[in-house]
Amino acid sequence: MSVIEIVAVCFGVACVWLTIRQNIWCWPTGLVQVVLFIWIFYQAKLYSDVMLHVVYVVLGFYGWWYWLHGGREAKQPPVTRLPSKHLVLWIMLGAAGTAALGGAMARYTDAALPYWDAATTVLSLVAQYLLARKVLENWEFWIVVDVIAVGVYLTKELYLTSGLYAVFLILAVIGLITWMRNLSKPAVEAAAG
Repeated sequence: MSVIEIVAVCFGVACVWLTIRQNIWCWPTGLVQVVLFIWIFYQAKLYSDVMLHVVYVVLGFYGWWYWLHGGREAKQPPVTRLPSKHLVLWIMLGAAGTAALGGAMARYTDAALPYWDAATTVLSLVAQYLLARKVLENWEFWIVVDVIAVGVYLTKELYLTSGLYAVFLILAVIGLITWMRNLSKPAVEAAAG
């Protein structure tokens, strides 16, 4: 456990809490966390997580922009739902991406836990994109990611980070429940497919 890990954990919890509340400050808070975790995961040889966090930087700026400008009449966009067929496509994309990235990491790097690491990476990308678009199902993907991540980080003896993802798991459940209450009436289906 390092000082960088402690600071990253604090920013991570703050980011998710702000996200649950649909507070725009979740994005800059999350960017601080992401940059710190790039270094942490590089040191732990979790290269898929490093790549993921680099992409998070891009998606963080996109989400920040979308939440500021993606709604009508200069308002934040509402929480929406995916049509069932789009959800199935996202799940299939997640499974295929996990197999491809895990295979590449197993073959071409010294990555620890390449398939589990790849699963957290690919599913996190799906979740983060859906979050940036304010799609409710992002929380369901985050719940799966958090369950896997707790085990991966425990295995790599990143105990504080594993604890963070256990907290993220609880917060993701709270986020799902909270955002379900905030769905537009009638719910507008997302164009995020």
